Amino acid sequence: MNKMAEMFSRQLEQGSDGSTQRLERIRAGLSARHSRERRFRAYGIAAIVAALGFVAILFSMILYQGLPAFTQATLTVDVFFDPEIIEADDIPVQVEGQSAAEYQKAQLDWQRQVTMLNWNRVVEQAILAAAPDIEIDTRAVLSVVETSERFRLRDMFVADPGLLGKTVSVDMLASANTDNWLKGNIDRSLPDSQQQLSPEARALADRLMEEGKMRFSFAAHIFSNVDSRSAPASAGLAGAFVGSLYMMLVVIVLAVPIGVASAVYLEEFAPKNRLTDFIEVNINNLAAVPSIVFGLLGAAVFINYFRLPLSAPLVGGLVLTLMTLPTVIIATRSALRAVPPSLRQAALGLGASKTQTVFHHVLPVTYPGILTATIIGVAQALGETAPLLLIGMNAFVAQIPSTPMDQSTALPVQIYLWQGNENRNFFEARTSAAIIVLLGLMLTLNAIAIFLRTRLERRK
Repeated sequence: MNKMAEMFSRQLEQGSDGSTQRLERIRAGLSARHSRERRFRAYGIAAIVAALGFVAILFSMILYQGLPAFTQATLTVDVFFDPEIIEADDIPVQVEGQSAAEYQKAQLDWQRQVTMLNWNRVVEQAILAAAPDIEIDTRAVLSVVETSERFRLRDMFVADPGLLGKTVSVDMLASANTDNWLKGNIDRSLPDSQQQLSPEARALADRLMEEGKMRFSFAAHIFSNVDSRSAPASAGLAGAFVGSLYMMLVVIVLAVPIGVASAVYLEEFAPKNRLTDFIEVNINNLAAVPSIVFGLLGAAVFINYFRLPLSAPLVGGLVLTLMTLPTVIIATRSALRAVPPSLRQAALGLGASKTQTVFHHVLPVTYPGILTATIIGVAQALGETAPLLLIGMNAFVAQIPSTPMDQSTALPVQIYLWQGNENRNFFEARTSAAIIVLLGLMLTLNAIAIFLRTRLERRK
């Protein structure tokens, strides 16, 4: 009996030791599992923080370089429309018996006479009146303000000939070189041979700034003017913005209905055979084709074959439509596949036809996804540059397009052109400002998509 009791007690001790070891192994396994989970979460948080950090750095650099371009040096002077300089006849007045054609010819002759006057002399006198005791030559004086200011004074006089002999306060835009000098974009310690302005012009600009006659003001002309080569300080984004707007309208009108209709047919109505498989494979392949290939296709088909106008927003919109279609089709099909089969079965079970099931029950559920896909595709097309370069939209166009058939450029192409401008000191900031405008437009499109998607999801 004593031996059996000893054996039983030894077995209990061994069993107790084994259970303790198993518990320790379980605890160690759980601890290791929890450690791996914590590390995985830490890696995920670190990845998110790194991504947000890179995005913040990118936006910070763009804002740091681009925000100064939204302010520009402006000179406020009193302009005297001197009759000794503006020696023009009185503005023609239509007399009795004079035909409309004769009156128009007289008007054009008078405007031609006004244009030939020495408006540079009027600008020079106005600037010298602001600094009367400075000795400077005419060329240096005129280099302080933009060359387009003489045309603005001329247009003011044409619009109101009664200004002759009067003095009017006018805000003149400083030249790009003057703006660079005052903003410190050029090292002031460089010798005169490496400066963009003469010593006299630099001294005049500094004096006008110190006296408060020249100041930095908001550069509203960036949004209202077109690009300019003769007067770079007055260059703006109006033409490129309108050109991009026309292209996006073409993309929305063509890519959205064609893409959604194609996706609905392929997903809901098309038979599953080799032909549809071949179409699906090619749609997926088209989504991965480089954008420059679509530019080559557009140049060959729309310009060389159909003879559409070069550099027209219509051609750019057609090219971007071809590029956007695969994105819209793939995203719409994904939204249709996400609809539960029970919804289709319930509609068919209640007697609805296939068409009624798709258009009355399935499609309304997918509106948020389709809308998101559309906005993403349009935003992607808005930032494309390579295909637009191949259809000639990098040409210099100094006017706002009135129709999609007129020559124009686009925002990304305008950024490309400004980046390559020889006046790097001035256009580097202007390029970043254009990028800010483009990013703002894209963020606005995405915000609209999120807002509309949220509204549609609530209605469901």
